[in-house]
Amino acid sequence: MTVFLPNTAEEVLETVRWAVSEEAPLEVVGHGSKRGIGQPVQTAHTLDLSKLTGVTLYEPEELVLSARAGTPIAEIEALLREHNQELAFEPMDYGPLFGGEPGRGTLGGLLAANLAGPRRLKAGAARDHVLGVHAVSGRGEGFKSGGRVVKNVTGYDLSKGLAGSWGTLAVATDITMKVLPAAETETTFCIAGLDDAAATQAMAIAMGSSAEVSGAAHLPEGVVGRFIDGGFSGGGQTVLRVEGFGPSVAYRIDLLSRLLGNHGSAETLDEAASRRLWREIRDGHPFADGSPAPVWRVSVTPSRGHELVDAFRRAAGANVYYDWQGGLIWMRMEADPEAEILRKMIAHLGGGHATLVRAPLAIRAATPVFEPQPAPLAALSARLKEQFDPQKILNPGRMDFT
Repeated sequence: MTVFLPNTAEEVLETVRWAVSEEAPLEVVGHGSKRGIGQPVQTAHTLDLSKLTGVTLYEPEELVLSARAGTPIAEIEALLREHNQELAFEPMDYGPLFGGEPGRGTLGGLLAANLAGPRRLKAGAARDHVLGVHAVSGRGEGFKSGGRVVKNVTGYDLSKGLAGSWGTLAVATDITMKVLPAAETETTFCIAGLDDAAATQAMAIAMGSSAEVSGAAHLPEGVVGRFIDGGFSGGGQTVLRVEGFGPSVAYRIDLLSRLLGNHGSAETLDEAASRRLWREIRDGHPFADGSPAPVWRVSVTPSRGHELVDAFRRAAGANVYYDWQGGLIWMRMEADPEAEILRKMIAHLGGGHATLVRAPLAIRAATPVFEPQPAPLAALSARLKEQFDPQKILNPGRMDFT
């Protein structure tokens, strides 16, 4: 296997042009922290962007940062912390789920996977914060889209179009992101002992209030002991995060206490414990156990997440917890991913999508890893692929439809 390690955008362009001329498909990676997601890619050559690093622009006053695609997210977040700023969409770190080190994900991978974390409820995902991108298509053509200000888009916004394409359309070389001020502090309000249905109701009340909750999750009894070193007591926990200035946070926590005081015994987590908890919720921590057991990431209507889990458990076993007010369900199976059962139930409950995040290689090869697309959308995806990468040079097959 040949591994190409470009140091510049020009070298990326040269490599892709060579691959096109030789009809030699490329696997595109950064540090490989998400390599286990998607169908196995079988290529003789790898385009490794781990040397294409460095922040190229950072203007804290303008809330804009640009960096090369191979720059670690951890490095970017450390720089932002020095200026009390952050990537507001809270990008998750898939590495530990695959037994890897935390902090290895890159900016290019962030865009390719359209990452988001618990703050997705109010801040969106990576695609909502990307301002511009320089990239190389599968045709071996360099292009740029967007710019360095929020209102700088005309025609098709290709930078957002690349979000979630898992490197199958183009290789991003430099990415510009919007950054935002970080909250002064945070506190998490915790209610003990609710079942999944009652927790869904409590989260809906909290999200519909003026408490400005920035994270809403439910950790059932089967998994709650795996968070913050088993620091919870009293069975399952429904957790609600409030961020901002100290006095405002205190007022809004009191509001939640008055709204939800009759739902169960309550406690609060201080800033340090709260930050740790939401990192662990973000990164699938209970299932980062060193095993290859199948793990799904399921997105459904928040009010129906608990119904899906209840119905699924009547047919198969799974350990679960809920994020995004119940609309994101992390599910860990023991052996069989139960893909057909799960997707039929999702469709029956009004729709959604499921991604098989982790599974042994043989299971990934035999299972539609990403949600199968309806025929019209699949046709559109195929046309988009044809425009950007007609010879299927980039990550061929990773997203099923390619």
